[in-house]
Amino acid sequence: MTTVTLVGTRLAEVGAEFVYRGEASGCEGCPYRDQCLNLTTGNRYRITNVRQSGQTLDCAVHENGVRAVEVEPAPIQANVPSKGAYAGSKASLPGPCPHTECPSHPYCEPAGAEFDEEYRISEIVGDPPHDYCMLDRDLTLVELEAAEES
Repeated sequence: MTTVTLVGTRLAEVGAEFVYRGEASGCEGCPYRDQCLNLTTGNRYRITNVRQSGQTLDCAVHENGVRAVEVEPAPIQANVPSKGAYAGSKASLPGPCPHTECPSHPYCEPAGAEFDEEYRISEIVGDPPHDYCMLDRDLTLVELEAAEES
């Protein structure tokens, strides 16, 4: 299901993904609040269309203004424990990792996913990008289903 919302002009490109963080302090009193604050906080979204007929609107949060775009919930690539990881199964993230220099870190702590939640695996992507896990975890890189809209 496609939803129309407003995003900063720098982000307004087809295929761009973002995690909606909710209302910022600069949103108070904005005339575009209803068009902008219409997503689910914490969910990851992908831009599917930039409305070409729309104009750039002034925004107190985004320096160069905002544009109307169409978005849909986006799946999340993540590392999960290998045991029991197959398409259709449920998995949780293995927990925080302090090794931010590791090439797998963005998949061990992916934006838009929480450690205390279970997610359905839609696809097995394969081996994680690291050569070895510094926490000695046996991990598989998967795609988690897009979050449901609430």
